[in-house]
Order: sequence, then C-alpha cells, then structure tokens
Amino acid sequence: MRFKQTDTPLLAAMQYYVNDGVVPFHTPGHKQGKGMHSKLEQLIGKEALALDLALIEELDDFYEPYGCIKDAQELAAQLYGADHSFFVINGTTGGIYAMILATAGPGQKIIVPRNAHRSIIGGIILSGAIPIFMQPEIDHDLGIAMGVTPETVKATVAEHPDAKAVLIINPTYYGVATDLKQIAEIVHQSGMVVLVDEAHGPHLKFSPRLPLQALDAGADICAQSSHKIIGALTQSSLVHCREGRIRVPHLKSMLQLTQSSSPNYIMLASLDVARMQMAVEGEKLIEKSIDLANWVREEINKIAGLYCFGNEKIGNPGVFEIDPTKVTVTVKGLGLTGAEAEKILRHEYKVQAELSDIYNLLFMITLGDDEDEVRVLLAALADLALKYTKPIEPIEEKWENTHYPAAPQGVLSPRDALFGSTHMIPFDESAGMICAEIVTFYPPGIPLLCPGERITQEIIDYCRRLQQGGMHISGPEDCTLKIIKVVSCT
Repeated sequence: MRFKQTDTPLLAAMQYYVNDGVVPFHTPGHKQGKGMHSKLEQLIGKEALALDLALIEELDDFYEPYGCIKDAQELAAQLYGADHSFFVINGTTGGIYAMILATAGPGQKIIVPRNAHRSIIGGIILSGAIPIFMQPEIDHDLGIAMGVTPETVKATVAEHPDAKAVLIINPTYYGVATDLKQIAEIVHQSGMVVLVDEAHGPHLKFSPRLPLQALDAGADICAQSSHKIIGALTQSSLVHCREGRIRVPHLKSMLQLTQSSSPNYIMLASLDVARMQMAVEGEKLIEKSIDLANWVREEINKIAGLYCFGNEKIGNPGVFEIDPTKVTVTVKGLGLTGAEAEKILRHEYKVQAELSDIYNLLFMITLGDDEDEVRVLLAALADLALKYTKPIEPIEEKWENTHYPAAPQGVLSPRDALFGSTHMIPFDESAGMICAEIVTFYPPGIPLLCPGERITQEIIDYCRRLQQGGMHISGPEDCTLKIIKVVSCT
C-alpha cells in the first residue's frame, strides 16, 4: 500500500487542488465559497467552503475510484480488517439499502429482527424481498428490546432454509450485543449470508472491553455509522465486507444505485480523517470514553429513583455483552416518562439526551466528551430527581400494561403493499386491515407496523399509549395517526 495509517490521501488531494490556484469553472456554483451569501460563508468559513469540491480527474471518481478515494477506502479496510471498505455519504441508511439489495432480490426471503430500524424495512421495500421476522428478547423492567439469541436464529433458519441472508442488529441502540460469533456460525452452516447493522459499532474495534466487531465475529458485510460514535460528519458512514459470500462488483453497483453522483467532498474527507484519528489514537480515546461511562453509570446509580443498567444484565436472554458507552437511565422510579424527563433536562438544564422512550433516557459518551461534560449531566440528573419526582401514581403502575405488542402477521410483501391500491381509514377502526405504510416512533426508529402487515387492536392500543407518553411518530402520512393508509380489498 502506498500510504500509511497516519496519512489522509483524500484530504491531501483536496488541499492540493485548492492551493494550486486553479480557477474553477465547475460545480458547485458558489465556486469555493466566493458566491456564497455572507450569512453562511461567515459561519462555515472560507477554508471549509473551498473544500466543497466536485468530481474532477485528480479528485477521483466516487462510483469507480482509482485515485485518492480508492486509497482512503483501502486504508479504512486495512484498519478494520475488511477485504473492501466503501465510503457512504447518505448515512448508514444508504449502506443498509445497498447491503440488502446486494443479497436479497424480489421474492427472496431475508431474516431480520422485529426491532429492525426503519432503514432495514426501507431496504426490503426497495429490493422486493420478503422479510421473515425474528422476535428479539424483551426486558420488561426496562421496556426495551435486547438482542436476538442464537437459539432464535437457529430455529428461524431451520424453518426458512430457502432464505438468502440473515441481518442482525449488533449492538442495539442501547448498546446491547448478542453472541454474534455463534450466530454467524449458525447462519453460515445453512449457506446464508450474515449482514450486520453495526450503526452503533464503529468504535468496537478499538477496545477489548467492548463487544466483538462484526467482521471479527464472522460477518460477511456490515454498515457502520462513523458519524454516530467517532469523528466523522453527520451522514458519513462505512460499509465493510469480506469476499466470498458477497459479490463485490454487485455490491458496488448497489452502492452506486443508492448514493448521490455528486458526493459531498467535505463529508468524504471527514471519513478519511476519522479513520486516521482512530488508527493513531483510537485505543486511547475509546478507553477514555469507557472509563468515563463506567464512572457516570456508578454515580447515576447512587441517585434515588434512577437506574442505569450495566454488566449485571449480561447473561440475561439476548444480552451477551454490553457497550458501556451507551448510558441508559431508567427514570420510571421518579414517576416520569422518558419523554417528560428529556424535555425537563433540555429546557431546565440545557442537557440533551440522544433519545427517550417510555421509561428511559439514552446518553452517549463518546470521544468528544470529558469529565466536565459528564459532571454537568450528573448534576442535572441529581437535581431532576430532587425536584421533579412524582410521589403519586408510580410510572410503572401507570404503564404496567404497556409492553411490546405481539408481532403482526405478514400478509403481503412490503413492496406490494406500499405500491398497491390503498385508501385511508381511521386508525382506531383499522384492526384487521393490512397496513400500507410504516408506523414507527422515532427515535429509536423501530417500526411497529410495516407495509403488508395486518393491524391488530393490541398495536393500536400500544401506539395510543406511546402517544400519551409524548413519543414522536414518524413514517405514516398522517403523523398524528388519526388516519392510516391500508390496502384496499380487491
């Protein structure tokens, strides 16, 4: 390889072009910031705007790289132990689309967990594949889905031996990891491909105290959100794969299909630099984050009414390992919902959580945090518990019947339902009808209903309870869920 991990070949090529005195007669129209309105130009800065470049010879071809982009991607593959790595600039959503399109086509089965992110459902709709859902384990005390067990995967694979691939979410949004190595062995023994949504795992490679990264566990392909945990810009992600079960030329075609032909070079450069940063000091940065997270977890558990789960959950169904940098704080002991606590923290204490659900708040401790930020969080949580605890009607009693509903029956393929003949009806009267859109609460973005599934009264009631808890609906045309789109009878 021509370059070392300390190099940033893509950023270097961009800087050389800008500093070479070229007079640009190409896109973008603002011409290295000179045509940008001062309101944005002053905010972003001339040096950054000058790097907002276009596909020209010396800056390589995003779809068929031969130069600096190719070099940068090869360095990423070397760092993560992949045969091939690809830059993705429309988020891990785009990477997941490409993974699914590359492994399961129209009418072919793909096995996925029921707590799949909406991007997975979107990829299935685009591919025309048939989803076979596995039920993840549920921690009813926390009110969240954990991982799928190897036993569940083994049973599902045996029931659907004609499936093309199994997609695993590892780790989950809440930092829970399953036994991915055993799952990969089970899936490969059945002749299927292992796909991993590793959106929340671009840092796993850099500490033995973290769950095993997907490639090291035997996955054939994975997608990582470099922007979520490490130092890349938002929407900047990576897809890693191994040769053999993945047809790499076909994967490249699917990545071209799902990505812009006008990539943002600043985002691409952020992937190049983030990779270099992790190669040079990733272990130190991640170990610091783990130490901070472990300390804050201990301190939170000293606050009356709050609970922050950790390694004590390991060994429970669906919990093989824990990523400690995901700090989940259960607030039901305060008599608050997660949504209520999130709003109080944001507006009273200027602290913003990553997400909230009925019982919990999720905070992410990353390489961008230090002890000062963590102490602000601890002080805010301690004051929240002191001032806002509700002595009447504990939250667990109020929401005691609010459990994940049973998975709905799949009647049509998601693609057929989405593009078929449909009409709108009141959501409260839709039990028994076939849903024609995605219904999810975001974050975390896990669909409760997918196109092609039969709506149940249990799901209707659950959605209403989540709305009462202040959860935000995403996906359906009517985001208030007064009405819902269903498949018309033929």
